[in-house]
Amino acid sequence: MPLGSLRPSPLVEQATQHLREQITQGEWPVGTRLPGENALAKTLGVGRSTVREALRALAGAGLVQARQGSGVFVIATEVAEDWPARLRRAAITDVYEVRMMVETQAARMAAQRRTEEDVAALEEALAARAGAAAEDDAAFVDADIALHAAVVAAAGNPVLTDLFAEFAPALREGLIGLVEVLGLRSRDRNPGHDAHAELVAAVRDGDGDAAGAILQAELEQTLAHLHNA
Repeated sequence: MPLGSLRPSPLVEQATQHLREQITQGEWPVGTRLPGENALAKTLGVGRSTVREALRALAGAGLVQARQGSGVFVIATEVAEDWPARLRRAAITDVYEVRMMVETQAARMAAQRRTEEDVAALEEALAARAGAAAEDDAAFVDADIALHAAVVAAAGNPVLTDLFAEFAPALREGLIGLVEVLGLRSRDRNPGHDAHAELVAAVRDGDGDAAGAILQAELEQTLAHLHNA
């Protein structure tokens, strides 16, 4: 299938789409070295900068890889599934098991690294969680996740913070369903308040072992509910 000339705008998106189709339809099999930027630019009727951006987008999709001094090579013919999509597809119990590992270590780090601003944010998030007890399940779950996010943020590692942010949408959906199905707030509108207060206190006091243990126990309890739901 010839590439053909492109319409004037949006050039990068069009160039990316044309090149993606060439790859996914097998015109350039895995291992093939793509034509150089000049050749692609001439064929597509665009500038080299547009081709460069299109190749960068294809690399981000996991289709091509630039090799220093050798060129750009096809490494896959199917677009790699992004992380948020994989999380949406995953079982909530699988997501929760990974969350437990990440957050438990984050709590220990938070106790070692927290600043006065972090402690203030944790106490504010704890109060907001208590305040959300009077609201619906979705609002309460949002407040609960915000408190956990504050603990992760206190660890001072931006990669951990970003990782938790990726988990949050899948966690929110699963937890809202769990609360509703099991009626976890039917007798106690603010379940787990004491444990969360103890967690905040442990981080504030710099007790990493206690913070990790408290969070581990709390998340294990929720995971047990998920397995039995």
